[in-house]
Amino acid sequence: MNDLLSNRLARLHGSPDILRGSLRGIEKEGLRVDSAGRLSRRPHPVALGSALTHPSITTDYSEALLELLTSPHPSVDDLIAEIGEIHRVVAANLGDELMWNHSMPATLPPEADIPIAWYGTSNTGMLKHVYRRGLAVRYGKTMQCIAGLHYNFSFDEAIWDLLGFEGDDAIARRSAGYIALIRNFMRYSWLLMYLFGSTPALSRDFLRDGEPHGLEALDDQTLYLPHATSLRMSDLGYQNKAQSGLKLCYNDLNTFLTRLYNAVTTPWPAYQELGTHRNGEWIQLNTNVLQIENEFYSSIRPKRTTGRCERPITALSERGIQYIEVRCMDIDPMQPVGISPLSARFLDAFLLFCTLQESPMFTDSGYCPESAANFSRVVKVGRLPGLALHQDGREIPLADWAGQLLDEISRCAGLLDFALDERGYAEAVEAQRGKVRDPETTPSARLLHTLRDEGISFHDFALRQSAEHARALRNAGLSQAQAQQARELATRSLEEQASLEASDTESFDEYVARFHAALKAPAGE
Repeated sequence: MNDLLSNRLARLHGSPDILRGSLRGIEKEGLRVDSAGRLSRRPHPVALGSALTHPSITTDYSEALLELLTSPHPSVDDLIAEIGEIHRVVAANLGDELMWNHSMPATLPPEADIPIAWYGTSNTGMLKHVYRRGLAVRYGKTMQCIAGLHYNFSFDEAIWDLLGFEGDDAIARRSAGYIALIRNFMRYSWLLMYLFGSTPALSRDFLRDGEPHGLEALDDQTLYLPHATSLRMSDLGYQNKAQSGLKLCYNDLNTFLTRLYNAVTTPWPAYQELGTHRNGEWIQLNTNVLQIENEFYSSIRPKRTTGRCERPITALSERGIQYIEVRCMDIDPMQPVGISPLSARFLDAFLLFCTLQESPMFTDSGYCPESAANFSRVVKVGRLPGLALHQDGREIPLADWAGQLLDEISRCAGLLDFALDERGYAEAVEAQRGKVRDPETTPSARLLHTLRDEGISFHDFALRQSAEHARALRNAGLSQAQAQQARELATRSLEEQASLEASDTESFDEYVARFHAALKAPAGE
């Protein structure tokens, strides 16, 4: 029996109101495509408002890569209701286009023709655009078109004192709690990829000619790995020497921020050769290992809302971690909104387990190569019969370890059902046990079975699912009040963008310099 987990569960059982104060939110990405599944070349639809200032509908890397954002919610039902409404707004305003409901991209044009997101001429909008130009010259555009679903989660402030996290003040105790959660997430997130990974295959034309990949041919249009769970989260095609040696420390917030600060302030020779300008135009914000903090690619991030021109490092250093962002979840192609209520509830229980479970420090480096290796193996060969992972230097069969984890996550789910007065959490955990007993029931295996049994390519499967979801969303429609609110939000966002563009009083060069100057070294540095 896990003594610390049992003790903390008992404490929370006596204070269930604390768990009712938890909040969760979703950021869901998806490419706009035409009826044949080809990437849209059209601008962001005016009917959806401004991608810069709209609170719920924006774009990520590409002008065609939509990103839908919910507000934080105290319940999964409310969360799914909002992301569903946002999807219906989008579906009603895309005309003859639709939203690609899969993490691996639709048919992409040549690199040069993939449109980078445009946010208008304000300094704020140009900063976002130039940052994306930098991603293009550093990593290429194709990889930036991969989509995901990010799950944001926070606890009631009172939980950290109740659970006994240490620190000089409430901010320090909260940050220590979230960092402990992140360490355990790094240890156990392979389980999420096994249970929910949905990208074992991709279109052949996603890989540009000559790129080494090691994939097998499922048909003349589809490549795959037979036991993969999430090629999206593998190192497929993602070659970046600058970031390969960047191992951030998850033992404490200050060390984490210090290493991140070094990455955004240290020049990288290859980027110095490129420079920041070409033909008189900005092509990247700077020549450092990372242009900004968000360029660091990770499966989970500590987060804090920031003000205009405020840097995440500075905000986190001064006010601590506010919530965490889970970034490893594939879009569920079988769900119109990319995630089911069952999966969301499992994530809640999993994150609670990561918080309550003992979380030993990593090595002096603050990084755990054993955990990284487990994650990498599961995304590539997670359904391999007899697969074993490494736990504290010894091998353990994946099925055995997954079963042990589900037993303990189930205890956390039971507490959530008690605190929130429902039964959905225990059901969400129990629904995963069948996947552990039979890998062929995992989403990744089921997708491959569909492709084989129907003789359908990955592209045609994803297009069919996306079209079916678009029809269902359009048929569900919006109430008169919802449609009116959507129009008002779009109009207001366009007005806000115009106001920003009219109010700038400094040049973009001056704004970039002020943005860089806003970065402060973490406390103690």
